[in-house]
Amino acid sequence: MRVLAVDTTTPRGSVAVAGPEGVLAEARVVTAEGHSRWLLPAVSALLAGLALDARDLDAFAVTVGPGSFTGLRVGLGSVQGLALASGRPCVGVSTLDVVAAAAAGASGTVAALLDAFRGEVFSGVYDGAGRLLGERSVGPLADRLEGLPAGTAFAGDLDGGMTELIRARVPGALFPVTDAFRAAPLALMARRLAEEGATVPPSALRPMYLRGADIRLPRK
Repeated sequence: MRVLAVDTTTPRGSVAVAGPEGVLAEARVVTAEGHSRWLLPAVSALLAGLALDARDLDAFAVTVGPGSFTGLRVGLGSVQGLALASGRPCVGVSTLDVVAAAAAGASGTVAALLDAFRGEVFSGVYDGAGRLLGERSVGPLADRLEGLPAGTAFAGDLDGGMTELIRARVPGALFPVTDAFRAAPLALMARRLAEEGATVPPSALRPMYLRGADIRLPRK
């Protein structure tokens, strides 16, 4: 089974193809100008390099959020279009789940964190195997740290100030090294999920925002 995965939830965008041998190819882009221009050409180049057509794939995968509103729309729309055109199913995975899976095994508890701006983080708490415990949420980092056990492993978008606060609040906190480009681990996750039958039609993909849009009305 071959799966093409797309992640455009942050300025670090990526596309990857995974097969029985593991990750077959990957493209990475860092951009502050959005992902709409490079994404589909990168998909075409990646498939051409593997001598594959979209119809040679068995499924498409995409991170459904949380993340950038614009990035989510680009990723979801592109994957839906590719899947519809090739008649293939989709796998949608939370960005936090991908982050947690990359740190699975580092501790009995894994906290996945993504920058939500405005002094807040998107977060999810997982067991050592990367299974979600409770609900994904958004809020100040200090609030997200309450109740976490000593030795929790933290992964995701962590700057120096966040790491300092975590060390002060969570004794023995661990910081396993994980990749900020997430299409490759997503492709591996999605391939397993697709083999288990956890796919949906392209039209069933939905973004996971966790927070409403930051819309500001013009002043009169």
